[in-house]
Amino acid sequence: MGGDAALPPDAGFSTRAIHAGQEPDAATGAVVVPIYQTSTYAQEALGRNKGYEYARTHNLTRASLERNLAALEGGRFGLCFASGLAATNTLLQSLSAGDHVVAGHNLYGGTFRLMERVLKRHGLAFSFIPTTDPEAVERAFTPATRMLFVETPTNPMMQLTDIAAVSERAHRRGIKVVVDNTFMTPFFQRPLSLGADVVMHSVTKYLNGHSDMVGGALVTSDEALAESLRFLQNAAGGVPGPMDCWLALRGTKTLAVRMQRHEENARVLARALAGHARVAAVFYPGLPTHPQHALAQRQASGFGGMISFIPGDGSLEAGRRTFDRFRIFARAESLGGVESLVCHPASMTHASVPRETRLAMGFADGLLRLSVGIEDAKDLLADLEQALQGI
Repeated sequence: MGGDAALPPDAGFSTRAIHAGQEPDAATGAVVVPIYQTSTYAQEALGRNKGYEYARTHNLTRASLERNLAALEGGRFGLCFASGLAATNTLLQSLSAGDHVVAGHNLYGGTFRLMERVLKRHGLAFSFIPTTDPEAVERAFTPATRMLFVETPTNPMMQLTDIAAVSERAHRRGIKVVVDNTFMTPFFQRPLSLGADVVMHSVTKYLNGHSDMVGGALVTSDEALAESLRFLQNAAGGVPGPMDCWLALRGTKTLAVRMQRHEENARVLARALAGHARVAAVFYPGLPTHPQHALAQRQASGFGGMISFIPGDGSLEAGRRTFDRFRIFARAESLGGVESLVCHPASMTHASVPRETRLAMGFADGLLRLSVGIEDAKDLLADLEQALQGI
């Protein structure tokens, strides 16, 4: 497979999604990237090879996906990993004992667990704060701070961070800014263009889009950082297999059309929830009532397909009664697939987050999170309505 020489520099998003990193195979002309299912490569002679030695270090299917994702995020370098957490772990391994990280207080539960229960034991320090206020972010910086790690929107409270504002403050102090862009994807939001240094993705979610692989990715334009991450990718070995990379490449080809439909359906459901007598609160940046709706309009081109809401009085029982009645929405963790999912974060994705921490940010015991799929909106609306009748 070649590079992206055939693509014009001003190629649109869908064109890049389908073609970037994926020129026809030089050997056969295959339009679809082959699955290079090999663990090692034959050498031509001692010390002479074709640029490939061992599959942990180099795999052409993986390299195609890495170029594809870099092109979509507007970055120079892409690196893929076996999961989103493997990507996050590798990124944090670029730091040293004694370094300090400022992170959002409403991160994905697995990210919080990795930071709080694993990497703290290796000498990294973490401060978890609301990153909705750029001034509060700046106050949290210390002389030892080396990284700011944010999700925007957050999971599951859908709180936003002003990427440009916090990046400006961080860069004054030489601090790297990392944005988890899993919820929005580069179709709606491109953090590198807003000042972030690194974009992180759980490729498992929207980028793949079909709930049939697990993967992660980092994208940056910082060459020195990319070299450091490439070394760690190989040294620590948390790389994805070629089949998973091939599945993700298949997924990114339809990212644009899928994201349009995800958002179209989510808007319909968010409006219905916002006016429902059995719903106490709805969290969706696309609603004019969202406190950061204007920021969402300013830094992204859309609002995505994720909605959180509090049924009834917000109790665990109200959440359970609603959750157990869904029929079309599958009751499952994860998000971003073509099928709709409903999740109870307090017992699923965020079970590792202390209850008092959750409640302090309005994260009620009964809160439910919807990953709105691309089914017919009328059917999703009917399923949501009958589920709420359980309260």
